[in-house]
Amino acid sequence: MIETIGRVVREALESFGAAGKLTAEAVRSARDVRTWGPNLTQQARKLGVDSLPIGILIALFTGVVLALLASYSFTGWVPRYLVGTLVQKTVMMELAPVLTGLALAGRVGANIAAELGTMRVTEQVDALETLSFDPVAYLVVPRILAGVVMFPVVVGVAMVVGLAAGWGASLGLLDLSSQEFLKGARLFFDAFDVRYGLVKSASFGFAVSVLGCVNGLRARGGAQGVGASATSAVVQSAVMILVLDAFWAVIWLLGRAK
Repeated sequence: MIETIGRVVREALESFGAAGKLTAEAVRSARDVRTWGPNLTQQARKLGVDSLPIGILIALFTGVVLALLASYSFTGWVPRYLVGTLVQKTVMMELAPVLTGLALAGRVGANIAAELGTMRVTEQVDALETLSFDPVAYLVVPRILAGVVMFPVVVGVAMVVGLAAGWGASLGLLDLSSQEFLKGARLFFDAFDVRYGLVKSASFGFAVSVLGCVNGLRARGGAQGVGASATSAVVQSAVMILVLDAFWAVIWLLGRAK
């Protein structure tokens, strides 16, 4: 057991160390716009636009469940319009960024790791170096930029859909009027709620894309190695999303609460 725990911890630390090194290389390679520029649009579509359906689906059911849960939890002493408050706060600040980020960690992280891992084991990455292409600029930079830019876009859409789903559930299932729901949603609304959720999602996009690139470029051993790298990318990305979620809560929310 001790040996297994030590191996897991060592492999995790090695991956995060490699992620830091790759990030530094990506910052240096970002100056080569002519290499990564043509690939940015394609990666933004693959990582962001193609991920919209899953983000919308998650937000749709999350908004409905939150409205029903709020109605069930509140007693007669709590005004019914606070259902709108709970839905607005939790969707925008926590559930839309985190649930969408975890779903995209599986889709985006595994996709990046499998794609780059296949290129690594088939020596396509080595071929890029032979042709005087910078592999980091060509493969890594556009994926990181696409992740940082498109994760907030997907989460922003999820916020709107989640709030609308909670509103619809309140009207159709809870016999709550639009005026009551909107009163609760507006009561404690702050532009900070949206900013907080989008900044968190951008950090999630950065972590998922970097860890996907790291695990893909470190793949070895053919198809089995590619599968292992994709699995590692998903697990590490999910853990990192939870760590970043706690980090932003401590750094940003705790400071505002004082």
